[in-house]
Amino acid sequence: MNRARYERRKLNNTIFLLTSLLATAFGLSWLLAILGNLLISGITHINLDLFTKMTPPPPGEGGGLANAIVGSLIMSAIAVAIGTPVGILAGTWLAEYGRYSRFAQVVRSLNDILLSAPSIVIGLFVYELIVATTHHFSGFAGACALAFIVIPIVLRQTETMLLLVPNSLREATSALGAPTAFIVQRVIWRSARAGIITGVLLAIARISGETAPLLFTALNNAFWSTDLNAPMASVPVVIFQMAVSPYKGWHELAWAGALLITATVLLLSVIARIIGSEDKHR
Repeated sequence: MNRARYERRKLNNTIFLLTSLLATAFGLSWLLAILGNLLISGITHINLDLFTKMTPPPPGEGGGLANAIVGSLIMSAIAVAIGTPVGILAGTWLAEYGRYSRFAQVVRSLNDILLSAPSIVIGLFVYELIVATTHHFSGFAGACALAFIVIPIVLRQTETMLLLVPNSLREATSALGAPTAFIVQRVIWRSARAGIITGVLLAIARISGETAPLLFTALNNAFWSTDLNAPMASVPVVIFQMAVSPYKGWHELAWAGALLITATVLLLSVIARIIGSEDKHR
């Protein structure tokens, strides 16, 4: 009886394992197909013109994504500059000061909602908050929309990493008479530094390909512009507009831009993984 039960469990385990492997292979096959198609279609159009010429080019002529790349870098940098301090400080308060308070539970719930909210909803919110108030699209509005995406990611990662710091470090430093602010700055943050940096990199990777919030806030700009009070070009929006155009040359630029964003996200994700792995082995 025990032998039959063992064989039955072994068969069930084998079936479950094979089913899991087949599901994994099915998902990976589509991922590899998408990445392979993107690589084949975009790699031939990655050249110097992509980074030096403007968009959109006249139909039938070569062009680049220079203004869109610069616009994306500017808005992403401002979004990270706004969202990172807010996320780190809010995560620190949740982990070190208000860990068990009822208000902290509310903040965590709201952060989870913001973390899972569709980016287009954030874009509409910033549209009503800034664009409808100022009566024009702007790069600053786009940066604010991206900042709302950065904050919950950095907040969650910061709180998680601070909670992983052993309480013995806090108790040892406190026993020496150090105030809480000193403990957080000199001990807790330093111990969780790699994890916090990982969260920031993941936030940058997340906002690199966001299109919907920028359509409602920064819109686009066919000219070179670094004015935050005016519409500003960005790579995701340019990809969207060129992909739906009837011109072959614009489609090629869209493929090149999509490959550029994918490579950037992949690089940031790998760096975040490496930093996180090194932090775990310390």
